[in-house]
Amino acid sequence: MAWVRLEWGPRAIDVFEVWADIVVVVDVLSFSTAVDVAVSRGASVLPCAGDQAAAERLDQEFAACVAVPRGDMSKTRPYSLSPGSLAALPGGTTLVLASPNGATLTAALASPGPVVVAGCLRNATTVGAYAASVGSRIGVLAAGERWSDGSPRPAFEDLVGAGAVIAATGAAERSPEAAAAAAVYADAAVDLYERLSDCMSGRELCSGGYSADIAWAAEVDVSRSVPLLVEGRYVASADGSATAVPR
Repeated sequence: MAWVRLEWGPRAIDVFEVWADIVVVVDVLSFSTAVDVAVSRGASVLPCAGDQAAAERLDQEFAACVAVPRGDMSKTRPYSLSPGSLAALPGGTTLVLASPNGATLTAALASPGPVVVAGCLRNATTVGAYAASVGSRIGVLAAGERWSDGSPRPAFEDLVGAGAVIAATGAAERSPEAAAAAAVYADAAVDLYERLSDCMSGRELCSGGYSADIAWAAEVDVSRSVPLLVEGRYVASADGSATAVPR
């Protein structure tokens, strides 16, 4: 019988590394969504826990393609955390993707350890079903955001994304936190784009001119990809399709 738990941020890693058979990293705006889009294109994603300088070093070390901050995109460096920027990412590309939340959590998960996948609204049903097939103890790790002083901040979008994955696991046993997240997703699903746009993270993106990122993130179950962490990179799981439903 499957049992699913929801926990938040870096402090949950120690718990899940001991308890979970599989961990689903959820960072809807925008790391997990970007990973899904990239993997659906046949690319792999190398998460970077540091800043852009660290990403540039990984780029050189692995002869990869580095994503840059949204405001630094150009014709020669067209990729960023914005999911839409990855829509034409060539298959076979290794993309270095820095993120203070989802990428940092991914990098902190020890290997060997539980299976790690990236989940978001776009692939929630596929990832939830995959998680349930892997083991009976499913940990859903909501990334959350950070305040200006670096302290963690729970994020509505990750609560909703986690709830979508949790609902899709079909787990009979859910922690109170997991059950609450599934209920929040069910409530938000009727006007998801509006809810995501109005939450704190969504408002920040809209004010910066990146409302399209929310549109990409709010598309539910348009992807059948299961981004699986293998040797430090997210790749398409052999048990999950790497194809996306056309937008």
